[in-house]
Amino acid sequence: MNGHSPDPLEPAIPGRRPPGRPSLVHPVEPDAERLEAGAATFRMLSDPTRLHLLWILTRGPADVGSLVAATGASRTAVSQHLAKLRLSGLVSTRRDARNVIYSIVDGHLSRLILEGMNHADHRVTGEPVHE
Repeated sequence: MNGHSPDPLEPAIPGRRPPGRPSLVHPVEPDAERLEAGAATFRMLSDPTRLHLLWILTRGPADVGSLVAATGASRTAVSQHLAKLRLSGLVSTRRDARNVIYSIVDGHLSRLILEGMNHADHRVTGEPVHE
């Protein structure tokens, strides 16, 4: 060992991750299971209300009341979308007294949401594309 920490952006050895360290890059050829998991995530993102909820959660945890106020959707609709997001594993929950607090599950998903919305902004505004 040379004493330095592995670079989290350095390509990992396929099928292996450093012990105890999550990786930011997964250069693994997608198999059927990974493709289905990715497609399931994109299906959940295909609804504008769910996408809005996740975008809000990229800023930090929130309760249902805050999410209702931020989206303008009905409490029933927000609760139903949050249930789908929770069942699909894209959000997690914790109790805080009488409130349920929702959080986005990981940085990969947060970055995906933010990049998707940046891409959408380019499409809507006509701003030139870039790397």
